[in-house]
Amino acid sequence: MKAPFLGTLACALALVAPLAGPAAAQAPIVIKFSHVVTTDTPKGQGAERFKQLAEARTKGAVKVEIYPNSTLYKDKEEVEMLQLGAVQMLAPSTSKFGPLGVKEFEAFDLPYIFPNEQVLRRVQDGPIGQGLFKKLESKGIKGLGYWDNGFKILTSNKPMHAPEDVKGLKFRIQSSKVLEAQFKQLGALPQVLAFSELYQALQTGVVDGQENPPSNVTTQKINEVQKHATLTYHGYVGYAVIVNKGFWDGLPADIRTTLEGAIQEATAYEHEIADKQNEAALADIRATGKTEVYTPTEAESAAWRKALAPVQREMASRVGKDLIAALNKEADGAPNN
Repeated sequence: MKAPFLGTLACALALVAPLAGPAAAQAPIVIKFSHVVTTDTPKGQGAERFKQLAEARTKGAVKVEIYPNSTLYKDKEEVEMLQLGAVQMLAPSTSKFGPLGVKEFEAFDLPYIFPNEQVLRRVQDGPIGQGLFKKLESKGIKGLGYWDNGFKILTSNKPMHAPEDVKGLKFRIQSSKVLEAQFKQLGALPQVLAFSELYQALQTGVVDGQENPPSNVTTQKINEVQKHATLTYHGYVGYAVIVNKGFWDGLPADIRTTLEGAIQEATAYEHEIADKQNEAALADIRATGKTEVYTPTEAESAAWRKALAPVQREMASRVGKDLIAALNKEADGAPNN
């Protein structure tokens, strides 16, 4: 009776053995990288560069599958899907971490908290930025780097030379308590809307204006439906490159080190692309002639900063008084944008 059973078992093991051998060992580690913008954006190009570097440097041991433009998950779904392990890597806006209970990330939304890119980099790369990443780990998330979109300008259908010029106007915002407080401080009416709905909302008058870096203005053709733009550069829009912590910790140490290097290089590349795209976009906005671009005087810029200064005090209890103090210390003595 034992012989037929043993024979069957031997055949089964013979069939399974090849699968557990070299073929299985050569199966690549798959990283699904989902994002909600197009491939030609700074974030999209940063993701593509990471894919190239990761696959080349691991000699095919890692395969990065990129899902751009919400093809896998939408804006509101992706962080939850990362936590569940359905996707391994994302680069969401830093404002997305407030709903997770890590409200400190909303400090990136504070008006005039970063006077220039140099201060921003010191914050992101130094103890403050890395400390914020540590706060994500209890949520099953590992932070790998900060990517840029850029500094924001204001657009609407009326000239905006002074803070009082936006009073009563409806401005589209991302879902952020800080951004809500910012426009209320100016006497404007903040309206939370999906980015994909913005053009039509401006075209039909659902909202009167918006804030975004120049590259977002041109890629969404916002300058076709807005007559005025003011280069306030009052706030920053950026992303956090994140990975599922369990997945990351489970990678072989050499693979993890290689991927860290790939992220660092992709981050530098993404920063460069963001700078170039914003410069080109601003030139395009001017060239079309549909939107009048206004550069505030030094006195006018000071008036915008003074008008928005109370937002820091108002939001201190939400994002952290000590954090705001630390950010201001980094900015002390730095020239404005």
